[in-house]
Amino acid sequence: MGSSFHCSIIGTCLTTAELRQILVKIGLPRVDKESDHELHGRAVVLAGQRDFGSRLLQKALDRRHQSALIQFGKARNDAELRALWANAVEKAEIPGAYWAVLTHAQTTEELARQAFGEVHILSHLVGAANRADIRRLRTLEAENAALQEKVARQQQQLRNVVVQRDATIANLQDMLGKAISEQAGASLAERADSANGDTASQLIFDLRRRLASATANRERLERRVCALTLERDQERQLRRSVELRAQEQRAELQAAEHALEAAFPLRDQAERSFPNLAGTTVLYVGGRAHQVPKLQVLAERTGADFVHHDGGIEDRSGLLEARVARADVVFFPVDCVSHNAVAVIKRICRHATKPYVALRSSGLSSFTAALQAMALQRHAPVVSEQNAEMGPIA
Repeated sequence: MGSSFHCSIIGTCLTTAELRQILVKIGLPRVDKESDHELHGRAVVLAGQRDFGSRLLQKALDRRHQSALIQFGKARNDAELRALWANAVEKAEIPGAYWAVLTHAQTTEELARQAFGEVHILSHLVGAANRADIRRLRTLEAENAALQEKVARQQQQLRNVVVQRDATIANLQDMLGKAISEQAGASLAERADSANGDTASQLIFDLRRRLASATANRERLERRVCALTLERDQERQLRRSVELRAQEQRAELQAAEHALEAAFPLRDQAERSFPNLAGTTVLYVGGRAHQVPKLQVLAERTGADFVHHDGGIEDRSGLLEARVARADVVFFPVDCVSHNAVAVIKRICRHATKPYVALRSSGLSSFTAALQAMALQRHAPVVSEQNAEMGPIA
C-alpha cells in the first residue's frame, strides 16, 4: 500500500487510545506523555516500516474492523466493492469500510483514490463545523469575563463611596457636638463678655452651613449609590444571559461531538446510542439547501421521519400549512427563514397545541442539540423557543 494512504488510515481507522496502547506495547519512550498529534505522527512513520511495530498496527486494524473485512470480503469485483463503499458512506460507517476497501484484493487504484478523497473532504467539513462553534464559544466566554470584571470594579466603587459618606457624617456629627458645647459655654460667658458671644454665634452659623452642605452631598451620594446599584443589577442580569448562551453553545458543541462520533465511531455499532425519536415526524422549515441531506441523515439516525420545506423559495407556500399539520414537531433556524413562514408555523402550532423549536442557527450542531432535547422531553412535549438572540431573518 502506498505511503500516501498511511496518514488517513491512522487518523480514521484507529482511536488515539488504541494508538497509545500499541506504541506502549512496542516499547517506545515517552509515549504516555506525548500529545495526540505526536502519537499520530509516530504511528504514520511506524506504518511505513516492515517490522514488529507495523505488524502490530496491521493486527489491531484487522481485529477492530473484522466485521467490515468479512462483509467486504464477499465482494467479487470492483462494482460490488463500490456499492458496499457507497452504502457505508451513506450510513456513516467510514472507518471499517475504509480499511476494508484499501486492503481488498479487487480494489483498483481508481476506487482507492475515490475513497481517500471522500474521507479527506469529510475531515475538512467536520473541522470547519467544529472551528465555527469553538470560535463562538470563546467569544462568549471573553464577553462573560469582561462583564464580571466590570461588575467587580463597580462594586468596589460603591464600597468606597459608602465608606467615604459614613466618615463624612461621623466627622460632621463630631463637629456639631463640639459646636453645641462651645455654644453653651459661650452663653454663660456672654454675660461677662459679649464679644466672645458674637464669635460663638458666628461659629455655630458656619457649622450649620457646613452641616447643610454635607447633608446635601450625602443625599447626592445616596442617589448615586442607588443608580450604581441598579446598573449593577442590570449587569448581573446581562451576565446571566451571557452565561446561559455560553451553556447553550457548550451543549451544541457536545451534540456536535456526538454527531462526529457517529460519523467516525470510536466503538462498535452495538455500543453506540442515539436520541430515540422513533415514530416522530420532524418538519424542518428554511435552512440552507446544501445542509438538508445532512440534516435528514441526523434525523433518521434517531428513527424520526424527516420532512423539509424551504419556507416558500421554491416550494409553494400553500404546502407549508399541510406539512405543519402533518408533523409532530417543527424546527426552523432563525437566521435562515422567512417572516411569513415563521408566522404560519406559530399560528398553526399554537392552534393545534403542537411543539415548534426556533433553532439558533442553520448549522448541524443546533439541529443535533434540538433533537437530543426533544428526545428527552418527548413524553412531556411543550411549545417552546430556544433562548437565542434573533439574527437577521432572510
